[in-house]
Amino acid sequence: MCGQQCEDPSGLLIVVEGIDGSGKSTQIHLLHRWLLSEGYKVFFSEWNSSPLVKGTTKLGKKRKTLTPSTFSLFHATDFADRTEHQIIPALKAGAIVLADRYQFTAFARDAARGVPRAWVRNLYGFSQKADLAFYFRVPLEVSLERILTGRAQLKYYEAGMDIGLSDDIRESFKLFQSRILNEYDAMVDEFGLTVIDGTGTIEEQQAQMRQIVSDYLSEHEGVRRDSRRGGNGQIPVLR
Repeated sequence: MCGQQCEDPSGLLIVVEGIDGSGKSTQIHLLHRWLLSEGYKVFFSEWNSSPLVKGTTKLGKKRKTLTPSTFSLFHATDFADRTEHQIIPALKAGAIVLADRYQFTAFARDAARGVPRAWVRNLYGFSQKADLAFYFRVPLEVSLERILTGRAQLKYYEAGMDIGLSDDIRESFKLFQSRILNEYDAMVDEFGLTVIDGTGTIEEQQAQMRQIVSDYLSEHEGVRRDSRRGGNGQIPVLR
């Protein structure tokens, strides 16, 4: 599989990271629309979306049978499948690949569940290096408010109930997300993550993202624009 040492792809890989409720998904979707309007070829990749393991992961969550290690391996399998069949082909075709969560999600969540950091980093050693990695940082209170506003209740694994932090799901969520937040903060310098203040307005955050992406694109001419400016700009998925 093509990893960090593979031939230089002509495309651009942009990823967004952050704890649940950080607002990263909203921002990457807005960036997606903007890039398409600018005429770029864009491919979107989402965490835990590979058809190879999505059904099995969903079943494991429903039955609450996933251990931290099996959870990690399922997500790594999903990531590997998407990398080989979606991300790498799109990058080689000169597209901009937008990833809603990347390997850093595994580094943060798995470590928060007690899986050894070195083991997880080694597991994802095949991953393509991101050109731009945005980390949307928000306080835990903001995250909780946003999550609960959007739906009636928290999910079992999202709240870290599987590792026995607390019998109260809200308290477990706070404790688990706090661990994840600490892992992300520790990765900022390690991986050069670009920190975005997730408490700013949607417009402010998007303007900051677009400026950074625009500056990067101006220095990398290999990224292709879609000949149908304003079209869907999609790259076919290869399987």
